[in-house]
Amino acid sequence: MNTAGPLELADLRGKFVVLDFWTYCCINCLHILPELKKLERKYADSVVVIGVHSAKFATERENENIRQAILRYEIEHPVVNDADLVLWQRYQVSVWPSLRVIDPEGNLVAYHQGEIMFEQLDRFFQPAVAAYRRKRALTETPLQFDREAHGEPRTALRFPGKVLADAAGRRLFIADSGHHRIVVTDLQGRLLTVIGSGREGSADGTFGEASFKQPQGMALHDEILYVADTGNHLLRKADLNRRHVATMAGSGKQARGFARRVSTVPRGTPLASPWDLWIHGGDLFIAMAGTHQIWKMDLQGRSVGPYAGSAIEDIIDGSLLPRTPSQTGYAAFAQPSGLASDGERLFVADSEGSSIRAVPLSGAGSVSTIVGTAGLPGRRLFTFGDRDGPASQALLQHPLGVAYHEKVLYIADTYNNKIKRIALEPPYVVQTIGDSSKTFDEPSGLSVADGMLYVADTNHHRIRVLDLSNPSSVGLLDVASLLPPSVQASGEHETSSPAGSAAE
Repeated sequence: MNTAGPLELADLRGKFVVLDFWTYCCINCLHILPELKKLERKYADSVVVIGVHSAKFATERENENIRQAILRYEIEHPVVNDADLVLWQRYQVSVWPSLRVIDPEGNLVAYHQGEIMFEQLDRFFQPAVAAYRRKRALTETPLQFDREAHGEPRTALRFPGKVLADAAGRRLFIADSGHHRIVVTDLQGRLLTVIGSGREGSADGTFGEASFKQPQGMALHDEILYVADTGNHLLRKADLNRRHVATMAGSGKQARGFARRVSTVPRGTPLASPWDLWIHGGDLFIAMAGTHQIWKMDLQGRSVGPYAGSAIEDIIDGSLLPRTPSQTGYAAFAQPSGLASDGERLFVADSEGSSIRAVPLSGAGSVSTIVGTAGLPGRRLFTFGDRDGPASQALLQHPLGVAYHEKVLYIADTYNNKIKRIALEPPYVVQTIGDSSKTFDEPSGLSVADGMLYVADTNHHRIRVLDLSNPSSVGLLDVASLLPPSVQASGEHETSSPAGSAAE
């Protein structure tokens, strides 16, 4: 994919070839994509990146799902679907992400496991490129590839990630993640406003000036909309009365490793892919997907820091926050990506472990698992499926969203393309709502208002609506006057084609 035809290594002689072994569910894999893009920009004449997509989940083996991930994350280099892990085994890869470097003469010369920053790559390639240039082994004519994005239809929404329904204000907030903006409508889909220019960036300012990068989760309090600016590793706030966006927390750099201490300088504190938000009392809870933790910040922005999780990627029940990452008896999460609450517990869609967790909001007690793999002795991150029934036996596949309403938890079972529900009282049975697998394509965000469940149908670029009194009937929210952003030379925010026709 992302190329007009098959590539052979022999065709790439004279170039450094970087093989990026990745899978699109993996937050660590997503973290290095912008680093590789910097490498491709600087060394366009001498380095070619090839993505080797080696799937973890069953749905990730499918070509079309990988193609959608290429579009969602704006990947520009060729990608091969290594569905049967042939290349993974040939290059002796054991973790995601992993890199292998082949020199211009066809020799495997370097490897790396785990995340990596552009500066580290640059320190390797600067002398390497110079050395092969001196020996005249380097071909410095840039290669052009036929990208999947070429000819793609422009839709009003693009890979919407999360939704937030505000029953009191009769509004719906949509994280239009692929367009780097927040769309605000009423509950029937009438466009009210757009927050963000549609340009990728991290600028504060008026709604028209401000910019985001792949925003996801949102929370609302006193006409302040809090936004997880995921791609920028920031927390932002949009003042809906003043129509102004400001940064609340995050240095703009990605946090790495275990964090325990609370920082009193939120604007100087590195964050790591905040994916969803929830407000309880005077605190904002954060699904910090990149460090596999739950964080907390007070709404005045005076402090921010970890609340639960050892930062070890796993599904382990236990006490909230250890002193060290290796301390036993404490909870571990695996890429928490969705939040909801009943007022006493914070429910977490723990995506990489295909589990739903419950975190006490009191600051004491233990994390427990409602549906999922915490009770298994091993392979907790690799046990998944599509099985309804008693919660102790049910299986999910990479859930990204949860919503709570009247003692029922609704689950975006993302990689099964389904919406499920579990009543949070005996006998705790997981049920699929209707025949949703034929309706949705990787749904990732849920929110409830007035008995209606709003669903971010991510790969279909649309918002679906389920009447919870008759959930087998699924409607489409038609944001008829919404147009995709386009940036003209003048810098004006323009529009192109309406949502109704584009979404359909």
